Amino acid sequence: MATVELTKDNFEDVVTKNNMVIVDFWAPWCGPCKNFTPAFEAASEKHADIVFGKVNADDEQELAGVFNIRSIPYVMFLREKVIVFAQAGALPAEGLESIIRQARTLDMAKIHKEVSEQEEQQQQ
Repeated sequence: MATVELTKDNFEDVVTKNNMVIVDFWAPWCGPCKNFTPAFEAASEKHADIVFGKVNADDEQELAGVFNIRSIPYVMFLREKVIVFAQAGALPAEGLESIIRQARTLDMAKIHKEVSEQEEQQQQ
């Protein structure tokens, strides 16, 4: 599957309708972003069950602001609408594959329970 351009208009829809989404926040002028693109594109072809989305942080400053993106490239992995990984900096291809393997093995029932408990504590 090729990568999908994500914007503030389609971001929530893509994340809500897909079990796993990897997002690359990037900009056209960013050298490390350009270096990371081939690894990201190759992984998108290899893992058809994951949506690989790209957010142009220059064009989508509001969306980047929602996630407090201060440095690019910035990779974020969402599984069942929960951010399970987020890191600034370009990843080597094997690093990206490692994150995908780890995200696939997560006990999402446990994670949803923990998120729910954290939200309850914050409301008190």
